[in-house]
Amino acid sequence: MNIERRQHTQTTLTNELVLVAGGYNGNSYLNSAELYNSSTGTWTTTGNMSAARAYHKAFTLKDGSVLVAGGENGHNSYLNSAELYNPSTGTWATTGSMNDARRYHTASILENGLVLVAGGSVSVSSPIDAELYNPSTGTWTNAGSMNVARWLHTASTLTNGSVLVTGGRGSNGFLDGTELYNPGIGTWTTTRNINVVRQYHAESTLANGSILVTGGQNKGGHLNSAELY
Repeated sequence: MNIERRQHTQTTLTNELVLVAGGYNGNSYLNSAELYNSSTGTWTTTGNMSAARAYHKAFTLKDGSVLVAGGENGHNSYLNSAELYNPSTGTWATTGSMNDARRYHTASILENGLVLVAGGSVSVSSPIDAELYNPSTGTWTNAGSMNVARWLHTASTLTNGSVLVTGGRGSNGFLDGTELYNPGIGTWTTTRNINVVRQYHAESTLANGSILVTGGQNKGGHLNSAELY
């Protein structure tokens, strides 16, 4: 890459280029972005975001643009702002701000094209609420409260359209709880707990519809365990 960075986002575009945006390089928070072309194996810079940010989330919308939301850009400086990347022009435009500043949150695209942002943290506590972004209006609306406040969790969209949120950390420590968001009625319900409490884990949807959760960390240290939902 042209710039060293960590805690950035990496998003595959509909034109098959990969957009890397923001992050932190040990000295400063970054607003820069660059594109990886897998056909040539090269990196090129593209437009800068309007705000430097790390620990944010990015998601490709159905129209091909990329939504970036939240994060932080300094010590105790947390963001509720959001912006959109246009792959056709290589430029960023601000869009509606979230109701809450947050980092360590999750973002999931729903079948109806809305984006669900859930949880996150700005201190030792966490917003328990979730929000929905509407690309048609550029606005955010409340999506109800999870049963447990959490950050450093994962979220996956299931084949039935609901979103599974797993593990993470809450105000009382590591979590084994999971819950489901039902976009049809806008409610959260608890489901079966994972077997091992974990944060910083990874989650993937398999071809058969199962959810694979791997690794992470808890008070016992780093984990090599995996489980299926």
